[in-house]
Amino acid sequence: MDFTFSPEQEDFRRELRAFGEKVLAPHYRADDLAGVLRPEVGPALAGVGLTGLRIPDRFGGQDADAVTTGMAAYEISRADFNSCYLLLNSALVSEILLAGGREEQLARWLPPIAAGETPPALCLTEPGQGSDAAHLELRAVADGDGWRLVGEKTSVTLGMAAPVATVFARTGGSGARGVSAFMVDLDPGYVARTQLDDLGSRAIGRASLYFDGLPVGRDQLIGAEGEGFVRVMQGFDYSRAVIGLMCLGVASAALDDALDYARTREAFGKPIGTFQGLAFPLVECATHLRAATHLCFEALALKDAGQDPAVPANMAKWWAPKLSVDIIHQALLTFGHAGFSTDNPQGQRMRDVIGLEIGDGTAQIAKLVVARHLLGRDFAP
Repeated sequence: MDFTFSPEQEDFRRELRAFGEKVLAPHYRADDLAGVLRPEVGPALAGVGLTGLRIPDRFGGQDADAVTTGMAAYEISRADFNSCYLLLNSALVSEILLAGGREEQLARWLPPIAAGETPPALCLTEPGQGSDAAHLELRAVADGDGWRLVGEKTSVTLGMAAPVATVFARTGGSGARGVSAFMVDLDPGYVARTQLDDLGSRAIGRASLYFDGLPVGRDQLIGAEGEGFVRVMQGFDYSRAVIGLMCLGVASAALDDALDYARTREAFGKPIGTFQGLAFPLVECATHLRAATHLCFEALALKDAGQDPAVPANMAKWWAPKLSVDIIHQALLTFGHAGFSTDNPQGQRMRDVIGLEIGDGTAQIAKLVVARHLLGRDFAP
């Protein structure tokens, strides 16, 4: 059992660490205050291959494996948690397209995503349908040989800026088999956007989108009618481990800051790291951080091996965000009064990570998936 990266992966990891520290970290707080990612972020990520990680090289991507994608998410989130949503959305939407798209659809949509020109959104959540995505209500109304999309999506990451999106809409009857997936241009003539006022991750422009008859053709239907819910659930089983590493990456940066401070800050005539009451909680954080990181990479290694990653990926989804909040909180407390200042990044990190205790599947949903695997559907909630 090998717990190390390949030499190529390790070189890429070091490159990303340096890139994040130089290009992303200096703007983390400013983008939060401005409530928008700088326009240079997308091209910068594309320049090191991060918006095309899961896209085949014939479409301009890196054709990276899942482990490399998770490693990249970990490193980028260390520097700027919110910039990592560009990586995450591009990987997830690319995965959905590759799983169900026809060759001409892939040739149309994937190259500009890989180039960072069209950062995609994922439109799934609705005001009345969050975790119960199988019963979403946005309608694809038949119109000639195509449809018109009518209804509202909310909690759309990158919703204020993304020019394209994968939209899940009801084309058939009730339940999961009535949901289809479409790849669309978010034409402002048919789509209105309202930014949400959030506790954290304000730079990602989380928004509600209102679809007023957006026309879509059959060439924009991903897979067959009624396959949309299946497509997104398959993608989530993969992305939940990447999300876990996003959270753990920023938690690792917070823990490193706390350890450095414990070496240099003195109280009662000696470094505060020499006090058990301060050192031991940091040891616990480091232990849990390592264990959760291995769990995420186990899921991604299973994905790369063609095996089902659902159990470790969903374990990671409920544990890693919560654990990361706890680690960042402990880092903040390590700094004492200095940690309560907005000059210290711990407060922003904690606000940002809390969002992924909710987004892309709550802890309850992730635990439900695991329970059904462990117990069997007839013996689980």
